[in-house]
Amino acid sequence: MTRYIALAVATGYWRPSENYIKKITDALENKIENGDFVVVSEKAISTALGNMVDEATVKPSLTAKVLAGFWMRVIWGYPLGILCGFGHRLLKRLRNYPLTSGSRHKQITLQYAGIWQALMFGSEGGIDGSNLPYSYVSLPLAHADKLAQKIASQISQKLGKTVCVIIADTDKTYRLRSFFFTPRPKPLKGIHSLGASTSYTLGRVLKLKKSSTPLAVAGCALSASEALKITNIADKARGPGSGATVWDMAARFHVEIDEVSWDMLSAIKHKPIVLVRETSQEG
Repeated sequence: MTRYIALAVATGYWRPSENYIKKITDALENKIENGDFVVVSEKAISTALGNMVDEATVKPSLTAKVLAGFWMRVIWGYPLGILCGFGHRLLKRLRNYPLTSGSRHKQITLQYAGIWQALMFGSEGGIDGSNLPYSYVSLPLAHADKLAQKIASQISQKLGKTVCVIIADTDKTYRLRSFFFTPRPKPLKGIHSLGASTSYTLGRVLKLKKSSTPLAVAGCALSASEALKITNIADKARGPGSGATVWDMAARFHVEIDEVSWDMLSAIKHKPIVLVRETSQEG
């Protein structure tokens, strides 16, 4: 049986223009061994690259307003939310979904991910505002595979170690026997991206086994099943950062969802890197 240990590595909060590769190599020095898995948060990389949008500058369309005012409050707040087994607190938040900022968020989703992703209740199309200040949201990485390869290459050059780098997102992938599917666009090969709300609802209703979603692998060959195992271990080790949702993040700092600042986020521990190591294998 293969066993793993995981170490979530704190590096501080990565702001835009941060040299995230140096942050990674500095944080891993004297910690890694050949063959380790290095799992890096997609959102942390997106933030460091400035791959973000300020939703405060967006003018929502009528479609975006309907999505915020009706679809989120009524459909997700009642039938879909109940069907998915959401708790009372989340249902209450959805039923009071913010109309102004929510409409802007839906407009960004419509522009960058399309209508089917906009029907999701959160992290639509990999667009997410948790662990980000004010009205900023991060966008999904366009070339996660190239970035994973760059990180693996720099670890090899700077630290002299050959590791397997995985870039992952906290959006869930569900498993139905040997079939893996996710609402998230552009997952790792072997994981199927299906119609957003449909796949999310199906996974929740059937209570399928779920894991955070690997987007790219570099430095080794991993099947989708193997990559999901590693990202699941890493996700549990990392924790939610400032909060699992924008609501949780705002509640932590006792402010409104668009009042969280860069300094607030920088004041708490962030663990964008998780080191996962195989420790033993028996029979």
